[in-house]
Amino acid sequence: MRHFTSVKEIGNLDLAVKEALEIKADRFKYSHLGKNKTLMMVFFNSSLRTRLSTQKAALNLGMNVIVLDINQGAWKLETERGVIMDGDKPEHILEAIPVMASYCDVIGVRSFARFEDKKYDYDEVILNQFIQYSGRPVFSMEAATRHPLQSFADLITIEEHKTKARPKVVMTWAPHPKALPQAVPNSFAEWMNAADYDFVITHPEGYELDPQFVGSAKVEYDQMKAFEGADFVYAKNWAAYTGENYGKVLSKDRSWTVSDRQMAVTNNAHFMHCLPVRRNMIVTDDIIESPRSLVIPEAANREISATVVLKRILEDL
Repeated sequence: MRHFTSVKEIGNLDLAVKEALEIKADRFKYSHLGKNKTLMMVFFNSSLRTRLSTQKAALNLGMNVIVLDINQGAWKLETERGVIMDGDKPEHILEAIPVMASYCDVIGVRSFARFEDKKYDYDEVILNQFIQYSGRPVFSMEAATRHPLQSFADLITIEEHKTKARPKVVMTWAPHPKALPQAVPNSFAEWMNAADYDFVITHPEGYELDPQFVGSAKVEYDQMKAFEGADFVYAKNWAAYTGENYGKVLSKDRSWTVSDRQMAVTNNAHFMHCLPVRRNMIVTDDIIESPRSLVIPEAANREISATVVLKRILEDL
């Protein structure tokens, strides 16, 4: 594996999950692969699970790790060409990237959608600049349109807990006070479609996702109907995608908050969320604290998904 930005690079999902479970049973089995190799993790946005799990994965593999927080530990970076740099950004990313690359062997990048320009976001300008100009393997630690390490961990978690070959998985929009990117729902949809589960997306009208990510999923605007018979419920907020509403909050309808009412019509479903989660906006206390909640095992599997990805990258160096 050279780069990792989506489900397309991971190959056969059955083999990927098998490899993940092998690594979970012996996390240091491949610690020789990273000897004298350095991972640089570049954060344009805040992180808890991604930072800790990816660093732990690199250490599992024997790597050195450098963490760079662009907003707190470096010069502000200009990311667009042709700009007269007379403002508060003294360094251009096109110089910064090759400098970073000279100090490491692999680069992880975290850069969210800005909601200023849909084309800029969906062209993944920052992530692709690292791929183009670093000369190093690059993997996404969440980009504008996808969060593949999270989605891989979600898949591992579902495979560990499913009781039927093709479970019903429902991804539901839930209210949030701020505009959030579509990266997690886009990516989750992409991986669930690739896994060929019985996959349903439910959200209010106006929150339609990019069709390339929706794929073959069934879209249901009636949340209660969508939840009927579900084996797994994945809750996530996202801002509007379509037209002039891109990046806007169109609704804070609390009736979409996942509670006992919705979960009662499921097949005793497991609850999932990528975290951090705003309790009693996205999900009630009772549901996230219930024995059927997988949010902690799901987060723990972030270490495993990152270890698999880094292992594959190191094997191809």
